[in-house]
Amino acid sequence: MYFDILYEDNHLIVVNKKSGVLVQDDNTGDPSLLYLLKIYLKNTYNKKGNVFLGLVHRIDRPVSGIVIFAKTSKALRRLNQYLKFREIKKKYLAIVCGAVNKNSQKLENWILKKTKQNKSYVYIKKVDRSKKAILNYKVLHSYKNYTLLEIDLETGRHHQIRAQLAYIGFPIKGDLKYGAPRSNKNKAIDLHSKSIEFIHPTKKKCN
Repeated sequence: MYFDILYEDNHLIVVNKKSGVLVQDDNTGDPSLLYLLKIYLKNTYNKKGNVFLGLVHRIDRPVSGIVIFAKTSKALRRLNQYLKFREIKKKYLAIVCGAVNKNSQKLENWILKKTKQNKSYVYIKKVDRSKKAILNYKVLHSYKNYTLLEIDLETGRHHQIRAQLAYIGFPIKGDLKYGAPRSNKNKAIDLHSKSIEFIHPTKKKCN
């Protein structure tokens, strides 16, 4: 199974994505979460023709966790507004390489995405085409060679968590792209979208 349904009603569907699954189609031709959910909706509700399903946000292929989809155009518009004004609160769990020496920290940087490399680069000051990136982390547990972090994500930039943590010397376990010394056997990285808090499109609060 590529996903587990956490919540569904007439307006939206929230799922827990397995690591290794694309959120939307790319040039690999592999089935995406968006495609699979459209098939689920079509078969479950005997829908005729094309199924509307709006992608609200993304998480990277090797990352697991919560993803929101809108089942109506009205819900999609409202949720996009929430994203624009940072009204969707996201928390992640990450296992990083090394012993993090600060119990908590706020990281504020500028991130530049380089599309050809599918990689983001972190800068202390703004550079051309870069975007502000902010996250807060706290240490939950320390192991011999790794540290478990909880991350409160304030902005949603390309590879933001991966790039910012690597920049301060703590790449995510298994993340070869950003400096981890070795991959995980399942090719996933140890980053999980733990929780999302937002106002339901019909104004009912959801967690």
